[in-house]
Amino acid sequence: MAFPTETVYGLGADATNKDAVARIYDVKGRPTGHPLIVHISSTNNLDKWAQQIPEYAITLARTFWPGPMTLILPRTELAKDFITGGQDNVGIRVPSHPLALSLLKEFESLGGLGIAAPSANRFGKVSPTSAQAVQEELAEYLTPDDLILDGGPCQIGIESTIIDCTKQTPQILRPGGVTQEQITELINLEPDKKSYTHSSDVKAPGLLESHYSPKAKVFLSGTPQPGDGFLALSSIATPTGAIRLATPVSDEDYARQLYSAFRLADSKKIERIFAVPLENEGIAVAINNRLSKAAHQV
Repeated sequence: MAFPTETVYGLGADATNKDAVARIYDVKGRPTGHPLIVHISSTNNLDKWAQQIPEYAITLARTFWPGPMTLILPRTELAKDFITGGQDNVGIRVPSHPLALSLLKEFESLGGLGIAAPSANRFGKVSPTSAQAVQEELAEYLTPDDLILDGGPCQIGIESTIIDCTKQTPQILRPGGVTQEQITELINLEPDKKSYTHSSDVKAPGLLESHYSPKAKVFLSGTPQPGDGFLALSSIATPTGAIRLATPVSDEDYARQLYSAFRLADSKKIERIFAVPLENEGIAVAINNRLSKAAHQV
């Protein structure tokens, strides 16, 4: 079942059912060694999936859940290799979208323990932020028994912040809607403590150099020519002849519109997109991260 979260739409299956999870990989065309994030309805269910939870992770969960944050924690026996990619840790999230929470609570009332849900797109491609985008992306891979829940457009528009909580100090593996500044302020980390770093010994979603990519080639510098796509804050004028893909008025608005702008370019068969990155602070760190990965096409 594809369903909305506040970040992007997810493609969900019973996180304890190996065959159901295998269908996620088939529909996405995702390599099987890549771990999945387990979605639960509240922190009350966290100890079913995770153990040896550090105090700072509990503080993060109490503050930012439900919300756009995934915690990587040591796994319990419930989290099997087909969820974790064979690692001894598991990614857990409590989404804040009301439809996602209703789905999770209903599933748990029927005996379910969690829903594994990567973004509802083909592997490496642009994450969907509407039910229509899911339909366009995955319709040919879904069966009549599969469902798409329409919860409207996603409010954040880019994937969750992933935080490695398996060490003494938390490390941000993927920036997202919960910012480094928020995390640093909450748990009194100084910036020079390297709370934002890539931990190479932990596998997590979205860490490949090339990811979130439209069919169009993305450029983060240079001058667009007539017919090229253009994406920037509304305060930046559209170059002559370029095709404006979105006019976000703020960093948050840029995040909401980023993936729909990529999809619009592909629907118009635009071959090149010129995107103007943002000042690297707050949620702009996550936006620039997605732009950089989209531009690093292979």
